[in-house]
Amino acid sequence: MRLTPEQRSACEQRIRAAADQLLSGNIPPGGRCDVKTLARLAAVDRAALYGSRPYAALREEFERRLGAVQAGPEHPDPRDAQITRLAAQIIVLTSRLADRDDTIAGLTAFKTTALSRIAAQHQEITSLRQAAAGNLRLLPGRAAGTEPG
Repeated sequence: MRLTPEQRSACEQRIRAAADQLLSGNIPPGGRCDVKTLARLAAVDRAALYGSRPYAALREEFERRLGAVQAGPEHPDPRDAQITRLAAQIIVLTSRLADRDDTIAGLTAFKTTALSRIAAQHQEITSLRQAAAGNLRLLPGRAAGTEPG
């Protein structure tokens, strides 16, 4: 079906308006700052934006402008910025987790060493008590089993 010059002009205006909307960061729910959303907002067939179709030049212009905006400090699609922020956060959290794992491994080794030393000291004290049991005498003036008051 052939488009009249008025219909084609109206479609081009809708595509330009949709491109301006997307590049300004006003992205509809469920959309992204891409050609698919551009075609949906402009109410044109996405295929008309590719190849030698009538609106391919407008798609190329949109992609060029999108590249320029993305190269700047602000991204029109807030999800792209969120993905970048979350990826950086994952790197930081992974590093912190590795540090915590190292700390836990060190503390576990320290605990094992400490328990081993305590067990060795307890055994030595027990053997010394048994060896000294024959050398013990009660002090004069105190009955066995009474506490000083």
